Amino acid sequence: MSEEYCTRRRQFKKCKLRWRASRGAKRSLGWIAVKAVALRYKNGQIHYQGQPISLWDSYGLANYDLRSGSFCEDARGRWYLNVTVDVKKPPSSQGKGSIGIDLGLNDFAVMSDGTKIEAQRIYRGAEQKLAVAQRANSKKRIKALHAQIANRRRDFLHKLSTELVQNNGAIFVGDVNACGLGKTTLSKSVYDSGWSTFRTMLRCKSYSAVRQWTCSVCGIGHDRDTNAAKNILARGLALMADLAFCQISVAGEAKAGEAAMNEVVGASTTAGLDMALWMQESSRI
Repeated sequence: MSEEYCTRRRQFKKCKLRWRASRGAKRSLGWIAVKAVALRYKNGQIHYQGQPISLWDSYGLANYDLRSGSFCEDARGRWYLNVTVDVKKPPSSQGKGSIGIDLGLNDFAVMSDGTKIEAQRIYRGAEQKLAVAQRANSKKRIKALHAQIANRRRDFLHKLSTELVQNNGAIFVGDVNACGLGKTTLSKSVYDSGWSTFRTMLRCKSYSAVRQWTCSVCGIGHDRDTNAAKNILARGLALMADLAFCQISVAGEAKAGEAAMNEVVGASTTAGLDMALWMQESSRI
């Protein structure tokens, strides 16, 4: 914790950090940094500083070497263990098809091949339970319902976006103005759909999925990073060639101007220098 405190002071450039609020509406959520040497997994429990802590192991932590991480608390008062582990890189996308997607409210998405993805309407389905919890003024129940709604929506969007990226090489999504529609009477349905989150997931997963591809014309394989480096080299050489041409042109015009100035009878040295400088500046322009 001391190292984390010093790191945050350097990061935010402050001589001291304010205290975390432990009570009230703006209570700070719990967070504890953990080093790898202080963390062990044994017999279904996490041992932190020698103290056993029971947890629901949904990832099979016994199969991994635990690195640094943290304990964190969510808004519902539940604690989680965030830990870094080494895993094998999943295979990249092999999809070669193309698909267009039209986002909507009656159907969440309509594909160019005719497939329709039904709108989930997750918030609409939980409105009655939310109303009961709000009338009972049960803050804990309200937080639990909102967390459940967000988790279900995120799960649906993750599964759909992953499936599309794995099965297609090119994905085109309609540019729906979610912010504009959010100001109309359809705002509740628009925000319940999660269009912007879905497009962000598609963009991130598509960017990381395609790192190598084979040209459909010549059959040569390309690596994305290698190809980018070659493009940078070609662009740099082109800029150097243009810069060298400009320098040669400026030097040639300056010498011609100097020769012409020497032929002028009675021209003063100062006037000749000013004229040569002016010609050099004009040639650069």
